Amino acid sequence: MSKMKTNRGAAKRFKKTGKGGFKRAQSHLNHILTKKKSKRKRQLGLTQQVAGSDKKSVQRMLPYS
Repeated sequence: MSKMKTNRGAAKRFKKTGKGGFKRAQSHLNHILTKKKSKRKRQLGLTQQVAGSDKKSVQRMLPYS
């Protein structure tokens, strides 16, 4: 049987955590930043955990992580 392929787009977006979850970046920090408050932009720069309902699909895209 051939090897499973890693989804390369997902590999660039998600990293595995020590407890088996996945961390991800937040959106809305690329453009139209002048109307956003400094606090909002600062908090959008932080990483978040992938939701439990999405964890299974991310795991399927990253079989060797």
